[in-house]
Amino acid sequence: MSTQDNLPKADGDKENKIDILETKIEDPVHQDQEDQVTTSETEVPENTEPEITDPTSNTENESTEETSAQETTSETSVEKEDHVQNQMDEAVAEHSEDESTLESHDIEKKDYHAMSKEELIKELRFLVKNEKVQAIKEHVEEIRNEFSAKFNEEVEQKKEEFLADGGDIIDFYYSTPEKKEFNSVYFDYKEKRNAYYQNLKRDLQENLNRRLDLIEELKGLLNVDENINTTYNHFKSIQERWRNAGPIPRDKYNTVWNTYHHHTENFYDFLHLNREFRDLDFKHNLEQKLKIIERATELAQETDVNRAFRELQLLHKMWKEDLGPVGKEYREPIWEKFSGLTKQIHENRQQYFKELDKVYEVNLEKKQEIIQKIIAVGSDHPRNHSGWQQKIKEIEALREEFFKAGKVPSAVNEQTWSEFKTAVREFNRNKNAFYKSLKKEQFENLNKKMELIKIAEDNKDNEDLSTTTPLMKKIQADWKKIGHVPRKDSDRIWKRFKDACNAYFDRLHAERNEANKEELVALEKKQAHIEAISSIKLVGDPEADLQSIKDNIAQWKTLGRVPYKHKNIESEYNKILDGLFAQLNLTRTETELIKYENKLNSLSNQSDDRALRNEQNFIRKKIDDVNGEIRQLENNLQFFKNAKDDNPLVQEVQKNIAKHRENLEVWKAKLKKIKQL
Repeated sequence: MSTQDNLPKADGDKENKIDILETKIEDPVHQDQEDQVTTSETEVPENTEPEITDPTSNTENESTEETSAQETTSETSVEKEDHVQNQMDEAVAEHSEDESTLESHDIEKKDYHAMSKEELIKELRFLVKNEKVQAIKEHVEEIRNEFSAKFNEEVEQKKEEFLADGGDIIDFYYSTPEKKEFNSVYFDYKEKRNAYYQNLKRDLQENLNRRLDLIEELKGLLNVDENINTTYNHFKSIQERWRNAGPIPRDKYNTVWNTYHHHTENFYDFLHLNREFRDLDFKHNLEQKLKIIERATELAQETDVNRAFRELQLLHKMWKEDLGPVGKEYREPIWEKFSGLTKQIHENRQQYFKELDKVYEVNLEKKQEIIQKIIAVGSDHPRNHSGWQQKIKEIEALREEFFKAGKVPSAVNEQTWSEFKTAVREFNRNKNAFYKSLKKEQFENLNKKMELIKIAEDNKDNEDLSTTTPLMKKIQADWKKIGHVPRKDSDRIWKRFKDACNAYFDRLHAERNEANKEELVALEKKQAHIEAISSIKLVGDPEADLQSIKDNIAQWKTLGRVPYKHKNIESEYNKILDGLFAQLNLTRTETELIKYENKLNSLSNQSDDRALRNEQNFIRKKIDDVNGEIRQLENNLQFFKNAKDDNPLVQEVQKNIAKHRENLEVWKAKLKKIKQL
């Protein structure tokens, strides 16, 4: 970085730019003839390398007493060097080792604490892909710390749940796709970082060797017997090569630069035979340092204190690396002025951080309030699953609020984070204790659902659709009423139950679709059959007529089922039969048995007797139901024991009793008939 490119142009006399300078720069003045000596007579100072406050200050080759006084002053200055200058020297050394470190300040540091794990991964990937790896170290470490904190909190929660479910700590292992993705991106960062610093280490060592060689070359100028102009040009060449020699290791920076400046001062002492060259350099250096001070004065008023501090580092680097000493009368004033401005900028920065600490204190209060809310929510223990689910949502909302509350003072950061984790962990312990108490109930629910699965699997191929369909619908309704089962079994048993139910209902729907076609054909046939039987005439022979009716009924039974919405065709047919039976003077019981006979034949022709048993059980139940109705009606008559027989209500009850008795006789006759098979 050249001084010409980065400093304002100096106009006018330098004493007008800085009020502490009282001496105006004069044109170089040659020493008197009697003071001049040949180069060979020049006394070269000893090859010592003292620590100095202003790294570019020169030491005149004067009397022993004056030199001793200057050394004492220098030592005193070093002893009094305050923390501000030490901090600046360290920053300059760091920047000089790797000039890209300043670029990190231009990369936005987002509020990583408020980001989710997914957002942190996205931000890390963006930085690694788009920014210089050496400029994102602080960003990456902050992202890594935040991700680790959030993931470790999640691990602790999962571990407690694992132990609450009866797991052994030695068997616990937890990872997520997010964690694997983060590790992959972070590994890419480390690969790029290691490659960069391996190359940087090699380059720093090469640059160090190059600078050490230049120092040796500079030292050799004092012992060269040549024209002073040639020697001076050689010196300027060394300076130019020094400026372009590149960065060196940080731990060698101050030593190497002090050594270089020391031998530069020795060379200027050597030039006292020709003060014109020396004074020209002094004048140039003073002009440039005044520009640096002028810029530092502007930076002291800069509102962006971080930007001012970064540019101040560059000014110190220019002061130290690009510029040499100035005239003795200006050294202390300009250095004190520059040091004072440095301290002022540093104080501005410290004040900025104090204001920032106030914001952090407000954030701390917010986070402490959130922690207290978490404790309050956790102290209320619901008694059911829905209550705990609501509490979990509240805690999640508070966690999000905590992470978005911003940074807190670094001194209490760990303590605040620990209190937050403790509050959340206590809630999780109570939650896990509740769900552990539900484990017994969940296992009972598991057994109930396994019983339903057995029923579903046993009946999925049942051909008795009329009986099985209501059963399958019932167990589906029962399944919904049963509570939760252990999480590890939930998906597995649901799949078994669903597969069995789907297998049955898929078959049912397929058969119904096929049956619908057959039912429409049966409907047409039965409609034609009704038209035919409506015109039938009995011949007057009871036995022949009865057999004719039976044959007609048998034919009707072979025509098949009709669509459900046309089921009234059966009633229509039965009315016609009742009319024919009436002509034969048959009782209702005899008529019903004739109709029932065809159904019994159909049941008895099946491969097993299960259908007959079901029919027999059905008839027994109907007999019990009719007997119950008769008893109820007879009890009702007791309320009318004083009423006359022609009472309409009494007559209605007696009529119903007679009808039920007639039905009872029919059912008993059917039961007797089925027992004879």
